[in-house]
Amino acid sequence: MTRRLFIFGLGYSGLEIAKLARVSGWTVAGTCTSTEKAVALRAAGFEAHLFDGSASLAATVMNGASHILCTISPATTGDPALATCRHLLQRAEWLGYLSTTGVYGDHGGGWVDEDTPANPGQRRSIERLAAESAWQAMALEAGAAIDIFRLPGIYGPGRSLIDQVKAGTARRIDKPGQFFSRIHVGDIAGAVLKAMEQPRPSGIYNVADDLPAANADVVAFACELLGRPVPPAVPWEEAAPTMSAMARSFYAENRRVRNDRLKQDLGVALRFPTYREGLRAIAAQS
Repeated sequence: MTRRLFIFGLGYSGLEIAKLARVSGWTVAGTCTSTEKAVALRAAGFEAHLFDGSASLAATVMNGASHILCTISPATTGDPALATCRHLLQRAEWLGYLSTTGVYGDHGGGWVDEDTPANPGQRRSIERLAAESAWQAMALEAGAAIDIFRLPGIYGPGRSLIDQVKAGTARRIDKPGQFFSRIHVGDIAGAVLKAMEQPRPSGIYNVADDLPAANADVVAFACELLGRPVPPAVPWEEAAPTMSAMARSFYAENRRVRNDRLKQDLGVALRFPTYREGLRAIAAQS
């Protein structure tokens, strides 16, 4: 039987998942928000449909999709896929939702896992947690399994500190005791595919690598890989006033994310277990 995956949001992560699913024998369709992106996706062999969240897709668009994944950000009024396309999700066997580890809130650099109570402090994380609950309710209504994937900072080809160092925009910001967890986009795809192909109870998974690290350390490693001078560290107090509100918000919370459940329950073996392997691979492809 042909396996069919429908992805709301063929963006950076969604497209990586689509590529891996396709080479693994799935047929894949999904959405994007511009005609130009749709044309490019179709030229690459993907079935792409325009969706801006304001109106429902045609029923034929999701025809035969037993597995449905949402990667798009919620709006202040809720998840746009659920708001407009709820009636199209009723036949799904499996639902997946890409969320954020931001739902845990600030832990002062301490470790969090999936049993840590959610306590989001940022508005975007509050909206993500609400979307998680809405998708879980949808799955219960449809009688489908659902997996929630909580993601930290995402990097990969074209979107990494290798690219920033090359562009001359990387800064080593020194905020003592500040940790960031990360995940390579290829490992997001691997985790989602593993979940889709293993019938089991619904779950929540932190999709993070093994080594939370400070920004300054990761920038220094990227510079060393490229043979570029390592820039001096800029104290947080000096850097903060020059950063955007969004950039500062990432430093407002501090936590390290455990991934034990990802490995033990799903059996995921990370291709890039730390930023070192991930950045090496990106540098080698550059």
